[in-house]
Amino acid sequence: MSTIERGGADAASAQSQDSDHGLAEFGYGATLERSIGKFASFAAGVSYISILTGTFQLFYFGFGSGGPAYWWSWPAVFVGQFMVALCFAELAANYPVAGSVYNWAKRLAGPTVSWLAGWMMFTASVVTLAAVVLAVQVTLPKIWPGFQLWGDGTGPLDFGISAVAWGALLILFTTLVNAFGVGLMAKINSVGVFIELVAAVLLIGALAWNAVHPPTVLFETNGLGDGVSGGYLGAFVLASIASAYVMYGFDTASSLGEETVDPRRTAPTAILRAVTASFVIGGLILLFGILAAPDLADPELGTSSGGLQLIVLQVLGGPMGIVFLLAILVAVVVCALAVHTAGIRLMFAMARDNALPGGRVLARIHPRFKTPVVPAVVIGVVATAILVVNIGTPEIFTAVTSVAVIMIYLAYLLVTVPLLVKRLRGQWPRPDRPRGFFTLGRWGLPVNLVAVVWGAAMALNLAWPREDVYGSGVLRWIAFLFIGAVAVAGLVWFRLKGRHQLGTLPEHAAPNPADVP
Repeated sequence: MSTIERGGADAASAQSQDSDHGLAEFGYGATLERSIGKFASFAAGVSYISILTGTFQLFYFGFGSGGPAYWWSWPAVFVGQFMVALCFAELAANYPVAGSVYNWAKRLAGPTVSWLAGWMMFTASVVTLAAVVLAVQVTLPKIWPGFQLWGDGTGPLDFGISAVAWGALLILFTTLVNAFGVGLMAKINSVGVFIELVAAVLLIGALAWNAVHPPTVLFETNGLGDGVSGGYLGAFVLASIASAYVMYGFDTASSLGEETVDPRRTAPTAILRAVTASFVIGGLILLFGILAAPDLADPELGTSSGGLQLIVLQVLGGPMGIVFLLAILVAVVVCALAVHTAGIRLMFAMARDNALPGGRVLARIHPRFKTPVVPAVVIGVVATAILVVNIGTPEIFTAVTSVAVIMIYLAYLLVTVPLLVKRLRGQWPRPDRPRGFFTLGRWGLPVNLVAVVWGAAMALNLAWPREDVYGSGVLRWIAFLFIGAVAVAGLVWFRLKGRHQLGTLPEHAAPNPADVP
């Protein structure tokens, strides 16, 4: 993409003419604290994707479904998601405001589509937070059995009860951090991401040093797909879900746009760097994890109790393996923090438009901490309640959290599809766009087209009623049932009541120029 235009000569003048960073165009006044720098913005996107959390949580599914050759799904998913990220980077340069997906869709398609995009993304964020904190229970007992807070881990309720306890503690932590202001959140998140990146690089080096297989094993399928309709292609498409479940959330950097310094430059760069860094580092971890595995035919590699954690412990030994598991724990914490933060900004963005019940309360900014506190508490309470479902009915919890990823892909489509329509009508790039910032230029149409086709195809792949993913019976159809119920319930409220009360709340409205002395 070397020919992508970035502008240049008029950048300085564009900056001076854009002192409100595009807020006035939306009718908003500056009510949030603008203090996030370049690395903190980048860290927000990286921590949501969370390379260590995602690769370690989902390696077993990808490997168990596609064998060593599943690795190729990682670059395949990256290509598709990078097309989406390029579209988002261009939008971030035009509209660097909180609740990115919601506000982008509002400018591209109107109130109903934007509300649905925000509603889908917000619901998915709350469910995703519950799913992320569950990883604490997956990791801690492997470090020390005493971290199993209920039973010995073998009872039918042991995992679920202990997971709720640890998850609730982590959600309480992320709630308090977010309530005390974006500055504290950014510092903790940046430190956590730095630790995660250093640990990831060291892990790559350690696994590469202990590699025992040649790269040609990446073409081995372990016999998966043999004798089945569709052959290995069907197995590979199923395995690609493991990669698709990891590589999203890079829009978080733009969702913090109103709190970012020089957001029209910082946010687009942070989005692209976050998804690229995640691809490179995550891909190398998976690559050398496979090459270092002592026995690629070990069935434990395809189980949730084995997976990549098992390879690390087998290859690096107890003490060193424990150190890396601690790094994974840090990654889980900052991932939960980023997911919670993104959900808060989205809820705030919709609430200040009076697009949610109780909008005035939800959009209230704490006078001292300059952050929306009520959304932090509401999201924390709801996520903890969802976590309770995991006790006794883990199959339902797993199915619902899997569906949440689909909802995020759909929310992305509710942005990329209207953007494509605008391009086809000759209405994008908009003639009044700010000059000197990131733009796709003549590459915009093909990139946007690939982003839409990719997003639709992967959403369908994720939602397909597979017993391997969602379980048997009615759970196989939970993607269509749950998403349909969330969309219908939300749209009924919006069409009957919500749309009639839309409008920026007075306390968040841009000041009238006539009122400014």
